[in-house]
Amino acid sequence: MVSDSLVTFQPLIVCCLLPLSLSFIPFFGVFFFLPGALQIENTEETDQGKYECVASNVEGVRYSSPANLYVRELREVRRVPPRFSITPPTTQEIMPGGSVNITCVAVGSPMPYVKWMLNSEDLTPEDEMPVGRNVLELNSVRESANYTCVAMSSLGIIEANSQIIVKSLPKPPGTPVVTETTATSITITWDSGNPEPVSHYIIQYRAKSPESKFETVDSITTTRYSIGGLSPNTDYEIRVSAFNTIGQGPPSEPVEARTGEQAPASPPRNIQARIISQNTMMVRWDEPEEPNGQIKGYRVYYTMDPSQPMSMWHIHNVQDSVITTIQSLVASETYTIRVLAFTSVGDGPFSDPIHVKVLQGVPGQPTNFQVGEVSDTSVELTWEPAFEKEGIISYELHYKEGGQESQVKKTFGPASSYVVEGLRANTEYYFSLAAISNKGIGAFTNEISQRTSQANVPKNFTVKLTTKTTALLTWKFSDSRFPYRCMLEYNRQKVELDARLNKALIINLRPNSTYEFRITCQESSDGGPKHKLIARTAPHILVRKPELDLKREPDSTLTIVLPPLESKELIKVVYVVVVPLKKGRGPIRHIKSPDELDLDELFGDRRLGQRHARTTRQLKQVDGKRPYIAASFKPSSMPPSFTLGNQMVYSGFENRALDPGQEYVIFILAELNTTGGKTFVTSPYTDPITAPDVDPQPIDTGGDGLIWVVGPVLAVVFIICIVIAILLYKNSKPDSSKRKESEPRTKCLLNNADITPHHPTDPVEMRRINFQTPGMMNHPPIPISELAEHTELLKANDNLKLSQEYESIDPGQQFTWEHSNLEVNKPKNRYANVIAYDHSRVILAPIEGITGSDYINANYIDGYRKQNAYIATQGPLPETFGDFWRMVWEQRAATVVMMTRLEEKSRIKCDQYWPSRGTETYGMIQVTLLDTIELATFCVRTFSLHKNGSSEKREVRQFQFTAWPDHGVPEYPTPFLAFLRRVKTCNPPDAGPIIAHCSAGVGRTGCFIVIDAMLERIKHEKTVDIYGHVTLMRSQRNYMVQTEDQYSFIHDALLEAVACGNTEVAARSLFSYIQKLAQVETGEHVSGMELEFKRLANSKAHTSRFISANLPCNKFKNRLVNIMPYETTRVCLQPIRGLEGSDYINSSFIDGYRQQRAYIATQGPLAETTEDFWRMLWENNSTIVVMLTKLREMGREKCHQYWPAERSARYQYFVVDPMAEYNMPQYILREFKVTDARDGQSRTVRQFQFTDWPEQGVPKSGEGFIDFIGQVHKTKEQFGQDGPISVHCSAGVGRTGVFITLSIVLERMRYEGVVDIFQTVKMLRTQRPAMVQTEDEYQFCYQAALEYLGSFDHYAT
Repeated sequence: MVSDSLVTFQPLIVCCLLPLSLSFIPFFGVFFFLPGALQIENTEETDQGKYECVASNVEGVRYSSPANLYVRELREVRRVPPRFSITPPTTQEIMPGGSVNITCVAVGSPMPYVKWMLNSEDLTPEDEMPVGRNVLELNSVRESANYTCVAMSSLGIIEANSQIIVKSLPKPPGTPVVTETTATSITITWDSGNPEPVSHYIIQYRAKSPESKFETVDSITTTRYSIGGLSPNTDYEIRVSAFNTIGQGPPSEPVEARTGEQAPASPPRNIQARIISQNTMMVRWDEPEEPNGQIKGYRVYYTMDPSQPMSMWHIHNVQDSVITTIQSLVASETYTIRVLAFTSVGDGPFSDPIHVKVLQGVPGQPTNFQVGEVSDTSVELTWEPAFEKEGIISYELHYKEGGQESQVKKTFGPASSYVVEGLRANTEYYFSLAAISNKGIGAFTNEISQRTSQANVPKNFTVKLTTKTTALLTWKFSDSRFPYRCMLEYNRQKVELDARLNKALIINLRPNSTYEFRITCQESSDGGPKHKLIARTAPHILVRKPELDLKREPDSTLTIVLPPLESKELIKVVYVVVVPLKKGRGPIRHIKSPDELDLDELFGDRRLGQRHARTTRQLKQVDGKRPYIAASFKPSSMPPSFTLGNQMVYSGFENRALDPGQEYVIFILAELNTTGGKTFVTSPYTDPITAPDVDPQPIDTGGDGLIWVVGPVLAVVFIICIVIAILLYKNSKPDSSKRKESEPRTKCLLNNADITPHHPTDPVEMRRINFQTPGMMNHPPIPISELAEHTELLKANDNLKLSQEYESIDPGQQFTWEHSNLEVNKPKNRYANVIAYDHSRVILAPIEGITGSDYINANYIDGYRKQNAYIATQGPLPETFGDFWRMVWEQRAATVVMMTRLEEKSRIKCDQYWPSRGTETYGMIQVTLLDTIELATFCVRTFSLHKNGSSEKREVRQFQFTAWPDHGVPEYPTPFLAFLRRVKTCNPPDAGPIIAHCSAGVGRTGCFIVIDAMLERIKHEKTVDIYGHVTLMRSQRNYMVQTEDQYSFIHDALLEAVACGNTEVAARSLFSYIQKLAQVETGEHVSGMELEFKRLANSKAHTSRFISANLPCNKFKNRLVNIMPYETTRVCLQPIRGLEGSDYINSSFIDGYRQQRAYIATQGPLAETTEDFWRMLWENNSTIVVMLTKLREMGREKCHQYWPAERSARYQYFVVDPMAEYNMPQYILREFKVTDARDGQSRTVRQFQFTDWPEQGVPKSGEGFIDFIGQVHKTKEQFGQDGPISVHCSAGVGRTGVFITLSIVLERMRYEGVVDIFQTVKMLRTQRPAMVQTEDEYQFCYQAALEYLGSFDHYAT
């Protein structure tokens, strides 16, 4: 035996192992050793016993614990059969998919082999069978099983079984059984369905509607439960699941149950009363929003004395109708009427009272009397007349201040709104209104009340942007004369704000934290307005600082190494920001951290659209010493390094030339992908960098040496240009027949007969002669016959030639902008980099004593054969409103073109420089709004202008194009061309320049001017000179036509204008125009009508426009494989979770004459899309359906019957009850009550089925169809919600297209007196393919328009 003992005392230790059974004899059995081990050889029985280790030194003695030594006799080896020393567990439970190890150990002599088996299958290979011990490893176990451990030797075989039980989730309980229902509860019982123990059950229930989600009742230990708090008269779906120790099992089959009825929870709606004879009135209403059951009837209460208790009023009972008549009334008396609905359970609440005067011809009580806009001194009231054609000659309004008895009376002419002015701020007022006809005054409305707002308070508080440590708060506040204090509280801190600043930067915040900002403004009578904002700072995303690249050559450039980005997927865009340092001594400069810079100002001031040549001196004027963005990149395309000051444009930001000797620091600004406001993270600054003294760009003409080199070269080039121009002029003299034979591209530029060869009047031609740049020489005018081919060439290879052509545009000159750069004028510029060149700026008449009063950021722009045809200007700022209207007056302009909305992408693009109503004074000009016409894609406002001290009044029209998208350019030019035609038609020939603006007055404004000028040119010359005209404009205002996309759009617009021509015709000339179309064109074999229709089909839609429609899960939902909705205009349903394609239906939104998305054009529903159809109507609030087909025509199904005929039917979430059916001469009107089973809300949907459309061809006369269109729109005005009219035939393009085309054409004819069938159909086809499918249908549109025209006396003659 070897016995080890480890001793850890000091060195020089005496250690011994003593047998304790012996008497102690000094040094007996004592061994001195260093490793502390004792070995006894040839042991005998006497050696058996306990042993101790004793350690001793000079400090003392220590004993270890004793160890036993046994000495066995030497015997023969025994043979022992196998037995299990560790038996595997009999049973073991595991989770589904779990893992387990089962150990089996057997002993014997000889030692046995051990293996595992599953049924009769060996799990241990024979050649790998271990001795004594075998561990079975089981992974991802899904099923229970019995495993057998087998131990075997020459003396026998033994087995042990181990059952692995996979725990399973409980089985679904039995289908619940409804045992009792009340109006607000359902009681169910169910079978457990589980032989194994169940810990508890959960019940899930929901109202049967698409949006409703399951609600859960948990921890139920019985198999009976009563669910409470339900809505009355609602279908519910209920299911039960069981829980055990593992978790929740699958749900049972659902049971459906309907709660009982209750009395209605809301009153009937839209009560109207009308006197129909001397002593009889008609009363009508709509059913309650919350009927809580089947409405059994209504009770109409009426009285002449509304102060009496309701029990004293007369009662009139009505069943199965929402309209009734009441007779035997007292003439000339005013009656008060209230209506209630009742179910089988009881009565609902009363409606609000309405009043009616029993006198024929007296108007009804105005309906929808409500408050519109409210200010501190005025309240706008709006209403609708009770009925059409009431002969209203005026209205009488009564109002009083709260707490006062005396009333103020106002009488005014027919209107649907009125602004009560001269009110006191923050005061409650009460209003009532009555209409007056020749027969007398009608009943007054019920009083409504409204409190005026506080005077001059800050509003629209928002969190504009955040960084890791800052948040920028902004608000609007118009009064800047006196200090106005607000208190900001956040994170137990208080900061005082001056509301006049309109923004505040909050610093020292924690990254990735949510802050609540509470703002209380200075005390007023109600304690001051309070505002609450929530902001979250940017997360900890590391952006390392950029470094100066010292290895780059030459030394005259500064290149920085951009850091690699972490978390690229979180970053939307990266900006390189350059910060000039203030010159000063010493290394320390007081500079804000990147997070604390005013990023709002950084983006607002430095946005550019495209590169423009400027000298270093001019750049300094714009630059100042403010930070600017030199470039922006997508994270995926960010270069590894970046050269500063090369004057190139990166995604709209100019990398400006650096100021020699100036010190800069640079940092990286990253905008994150966030759904709320903008969030940024920043890198640290670079070390200060000094710009080299040598200007890296040779564009600075300030050096004398450069002048001596460049001057002669320019002179030689100029002389060569003149010689070429003279030669071209001489070559243009041969007669016209020879000229026609020559190549169109090499024609003389002055070959047009209308232009005097020696004195061309077109500014572009003058520029081509007098200042021909190399770019203009390489891009001559294009004949319109070649425009399509030329445009196709430009757009080939991903717009390669278009990009090159656009980038090469350069006026070849440099211009000054001294007036824009004067300190007094800088605040008048919306963008610091968009200025007005001195030589072309509009100079206002100076105001005596006011420096800079002659300045406005506006430039004259030449048109075709007309100098100063336009003025391009920025969107006016509040401080330039007076200057803008002064310019309109002084230039005698009659037309203002506005190419932007006031706000886009939550950024102010232009301030509202006109009055919303009434008259406003801007500087010395009074502006009165006379009229506003809002159409689907543009708005026309008419103003009257009067200048102080002048007796003259002038009319000015503003045309605002509202269909330009926030990003890029319009998908199609059709709406824009229609807008431009309207502008041109209305601009008087003797008027001053057309004033055009967008936000900066360069991009969209440039598009408008170029397209308009080129359309004028086409009329005279049959050529276009887009390149030349943009070059000319760039010499008059910087950055005109700001992006490559806009340059491309100009080509598309002119191409469409050339291809389609002018098809607009005055209504009075329609008959002769149709006669002309009916004739066969010279040299053609078809009529003009057929040619016009064929022109519509020229543009084919690319398959990429049909994305959702082509998905495999949606293809079966299309009635015809070739008629599908465009992705951009399709109606998107609310998706149902887990159901692919549930957002798709073959339907398209279509714009009307006045309103965007006024119609939905859709196919006749299929059996499998009927539920989607009702879902579409509900989600889009469409309550009018127009059906233009029979269910079967020509022996084929054209439309599935998607409505119930006699009794209610359920379509997914919606219960549809047929209410009424009216058979009219040309159509059937069906009324349905549609109820959303999820929340019990109901609506009335009216379906108009036109029955006079023949199965083949078109109706012989348009008269009946015109009447039908009128009836549909009249019903929409009377009863329809705000939603669109849904129109369908079979495929949803042919007859549907005719209905919508005529709806637009007839309305336009009424308001404008013009007809354009071609452009209307073309516009429809940009929203849904193949609209107005056949030439017969197209011709029918003309025929119907002509018949409609005949119904107007002033046109019929």
